[in-house]
Amino acid sequence: MTTTTTDERALAELQREHGPALLHFLLGLTFGDRQRAEDLLQETLVRAWQHPEAFDAPYDSMRPWLFTVARRLAIDARRSRQARPAEVGDAVLETTATGEDTAEAAVSALDVRDAVRTLSPEHRAVLVQMYFRGLTVDETARVLGIPAGTVKSRSYYALRQLSRNLPGYSSRSSSRSRASSETASATST
Repeated sequence: MTTTTTDERALAELQREHGPALLHFLLGLTFGDRQRAEDLLQETLVRAWQHPEAFDAPYDSMRPWLFTVARRLAIDARRSRQARPAEVGDAVLETTATGEDTAEAAVSALDVRDAVRTLSPEHRAVLVQMYFRGLTVDETARVLGIPAGTVKSRSYYALRQLSRNLPGYSSRSSSRSRASSETASATST
C-alpha cells in the first residue's frame, strides 16, 4: 500500500507563510506554554503533510484548514492531560524526599533495635524519651525523675555506645566528633 504525502517544498512554504500566525494562535490556546504550542504546531504540519488532498481543496488559503486542525489537536491534548494525573515538574521533584528502599530501612531498623538493646536500662530510657518520643531534656528529666544534667550525660554516653554498636556508623560519628572537638578547641583559644 502506497501512502501519498505532501511535497516537502509545499510544506516548507506552508510553514513559512502560516507558521508564525499558527504558533501565535496555539500560544493562546496553551495559555502561553511555548513548548506545547510548538509541539502542536509540529503535529499540525505533520497532519498537513499526511493529507495532500487539503492542498487541492477549493480554498483561497490553507490557513482556515490549518487553524481548525490546530484547534482540534489542542482540544484533544488538553482532554488527554485532564484524563491522566498532572505531570510533576523538576522543582517539585527536587523538593520531594526520595523513597528509601524498604528492605534497607527494615534492616537499619533491626540494627538500631539490636544496638539499643545492648544499652543499660538507664541509658535506654533516656534515648526512648528523647529520640523515640521526642521529649526535650527537661521533659525527659521530669518523666524519669532525674536531673537534666544526668539526662544529658546519659544521652551522650548512650549515643556514643550506639555509634560503636551500629555497623557502618562508627567511622562517620568519630569523624564528626573529631571535627566538633577541633572546632571547640579552636573557638576556646
